[in-house]
This record gives sequence, C-alpha cells and structure tokens, in this order.
Amino acid sequence: MIANTSNMPVAAREASVYTGITIAEYFRDMGYDVALMADSTSRWAEAMREISSRLEEMPGEEGYPAYLSSRIAEFYERAGRVETLNGDDGSVTVIGAVSPPGGDISEPVSQGTLRIVKVFWGLDAGLARQRHFPAINWLNSYSLYPQSLDQWFRDNISQDFPEVRTQISGLLQIESELQEIVQLVGSDALPTDQQLTLEVARMIREFFLQQNGFHDVDAYCDIHLQYKMAKAILSFQDAAKSAMAGGAQLNDVVNIPSRSDLMRGRFETGYIDIIESMVETMTTEIAATVEDN
Repeated sequence: MIANTSNMPVAAREASVYTGITIAEYFRDMGYDVALMADSTSRWAEAMREISSRLEEMPGEEGYPAYLSSRIAEFYERAGRVETLNGDDGSVTVIGAVSPPGGDISEPVSQGTLRIVKVFWGLDAGLARQRHFPAINWLNSYSLYPQSLDQWFRDNISQDFPEVRTQISGLLQIESELQEIVQLVGSDALPTDQQLTLEVARMIREFFLQQNGFHDVDAYCDIHLQYKMAKAILSFQDAAKSAMAGGAQLNDVVNIPSRSDLMRGRFETGYIDIIESMVETMTTEIAATVEDN
C-alpha cells in the first residue's frame, strides 16, 4: 500500500501513483499477476494541476495541464501481460477510481480516462441507499472488450455464454423503460407478459447482481456459477411464458416455493453442484400450475 494524506506535499501525491505502478511491474517481472488499485486518479490529476500552475505552464480545460490526457494514457498503458526474461507469464491489472467533483463525469479526468480504458463501472448513490451492493449501475456501466473475449467464453465456459449475457442485459434495459410507466400507473396496469419481465428483472437484480461481501459463500462467485445462475433465470422466464400461455396465472407462477429456494440457495456451500437439479424442480412446479388451472 502506497499512501499519502492531504497534509503531505503535493508532489508526494503525484509520485505515489508512479511508485505503486513501478512496484507492481517489479512483481510482474518476477512472474506474478498483480492488481493495482489507484484511488483516486482525480486527486493525482489535481496534484498535477497544482504543480503545473506553480510552474506557470499554459493551463488546459478547467485549469488542468494540456498534457493531462497523455499522462493518464501513459499510466494505464503500463498495465498488461508480459513474458518475463525467464519465460514466465506476468501481468499488471490496473483499476483506477475516478472521483470527480459532484459526480460529473464530463470533466477532463473522467473523459481522459474513459478514452483510454474502454471499461467503465459507474457507482450509483441510489443503489447504495437501497443497500444494493455492489452498487454498480448496470445501465451506465459498459465494456468495449466483449468481442475480444467472446471466443474465450465459448471455449471455456459455454458456447452460448455471449448470448446469455446479452439476454440478461437486454432484460434490465427493458425493465428500465417499463419502470417509467410503472411509476405513473402502477405495475397492475401492464400486460401480464410485461409484469413477468419485471419479475424476471427483479430476479436478475436480487439473485444475480446483488452480493453480500461479508458472507463467507456469497462474497465470491465462480464464473461457471455465474453462467448457471443466469441460465436459471432465463429458464424460469421460458417456463413461465409457456405456463402462462397454457392458462396459468402470473401470481401462481411467481410464488412457487422452488423459485424462492433457488434464490436462497446461493448462500449455501456447494450451490454450483445442485443448482441444475433446483432448476429442474422449479420447471416442474411451474408446469404444474397449468394443470391446477
């Protein structure tokens, strides 16, 4: 940990970022995989601005030096995977926390960072107030690397992994559009298929996206389990649509016990081994709601 406080010289704030990345490269060259968290690059940029003004350099946008974007780029470009001189693999992964004043990501540091990294996790104060953690806004966040990674996911996780990811993301987008109508007229005014979409999206938020970092099991989720959980949600949606087409009521489908068991099961050790059997039980119970009606 490389730390500096606000009462230390401004040059220390700038130097600490370079100290951290240099130490990370040292361990990378030894064949380790290193993760570096720079918190926050906004304070680093402010130190750079203060030093620049004392040197009487020509200021750029919002008083930051004209070379701000190139300095940010030079920092992030030091991340990556290498083959060391003795033939080992080493890597440095850089995560930069940007904390712009007032949460305005249109300011120069945020924009300069986004142009370089091509990945954005947008923290949301509203989600934090709702105790939804991690409080990452799924509509504002994005990655420009899926096409580069899709083949790896197909080879190592499942052939339909990219399609499942796209479906889950699409459902959250549809929910966001429906919420505007719900706030005006209430969910009961929606058609049953759209009410089902809201239920599936709630499942994605509470069962798939939300995690308890203090729980021994739920604090970590294997990528294979993530895929199975996403497939479970889509299996529920497909089974529910079929049942409702056969005459089942939405409330009967949504309130089946096995659905609650499936959502609670993620807190249990060995969940990855039983999730498929739980999905089969859920599908059977949903199909039974048609016979009941």
